[in-house]
Amino acid sequence: MLTPIIILGGILLGIFTPTEAAAIAAGYAIIISMFVLRTLSLTDLPKVLFNAALSSGMILFLVGASTAFATLVSLTGTASKAMEIMNLISENPLVLLFLVNILLLFVGMFLDAGPAILILGPVLGPTFVALGVDPLHFAIIMCVNVTVGLATPPMGLVLFVAAGLSNEPVEKIAWEMLPFLAIEIIVIFLITFVEPISMTLPRLLGFA
Repeated sequence: MLTPIIILGGILLGIFTPTEAAAIAAGYAIIISMFVLRTLSLTDLPKVLFNAALSSGMILFLVGASTAFATLVSLTGTASKAMEIMNLISENPLVLLFLVNILLLFVGMFLDAGPAILILGPVLGPTFVALGVDPLHFAIIMCVNVTVGLATPPMGLVLFVAAGLSNEPVEKIAWEMLPFLAIEIIVIFLITFVEPISMTLPRLLGFA
């Protein structure tokens, strides 16, 4: 139960980086498992490390593939072209927000959240700010969209992580997640079109 406190507390207090936090949490888990709970023996350690390396390798391979795809999108100017097409369809901010939600959900299916934000943020952000959308509101919309995209087929990174950890096929996990994805999409549109849901707390705290 102390693991989340060690990870989040250490990062937020500036004691260590996220990577260091992961290493410290893993070390803490090994100590607790071997010497306190006694659920892990020294002979089990090679198998545990092998399974961890297998899961990490799969995740990093997907992140690398999504980064390569992000580079391709950036070099071809696909993001800018998509924004130009949306501007031709309408200049109404509400219509464009609806369209950008569809775009971001689609992008999230294939790109990791980090590359998606780095590529599309500089393109979409200034456009919507110029249309009168609060930059913090748009940032929230974008982050929630690409995060939900991580759990959507066919290339949602979280789906493959869940499949690796549970030994269940990706197709089965994606099928079971459909009701949750439907609720998440409803939440995205609520965040987008009911601005106080996103902006009340930041405004109370003086950030907007």
